[in-house]
Amino acid sequence: MSRPRQAITAEGAPRAMGPYAQAIVAGDLVFCAGQVGLDPASGRLVAGGIEAETARVLENLSAVLAAAGLGLGDVVKTTVYLADLGEFAAMNGVYGRYFSAPYPARATIGVAALPAGARVEIEAVATRR
Repeated sequence: MSRPRQAITAEGAPRAMGPYAQAIVAGDLVFCAGQVGLDPASGRLVAGGIEAETARVLENLSAVLAAAGLGLGDVVKTTVYLADLGEFAAMNGVYGRYFSAPYPARATIGVAALPAGARVEIEAVATRR
């Protein structure tokens, strides 16, 4: 027997750039697709470097979570993809302003490239409990 899944669509975040959902609710978990620093209004990558991109990414994730009735405080796991691991400290400084203790578990992975020429992409898993 198949369990129902619900797709989440947030107006305050960039639209999916392919055949995927911004988030999927499965039981008590919400799986958020990776977000990059695209401005939802213009569809363009924000200017200002890694700090500005990280802030926009987390605002985009916040919008997706809000559409599911949740917030960043409900996030239990994130995965951060960085095009340059040398920018980890700058990304981490912004990331730390958006989350509070107990912080979500996190993995950070260096990658060769990201969509739209982004420097950072973050995906998240949140819980409805």
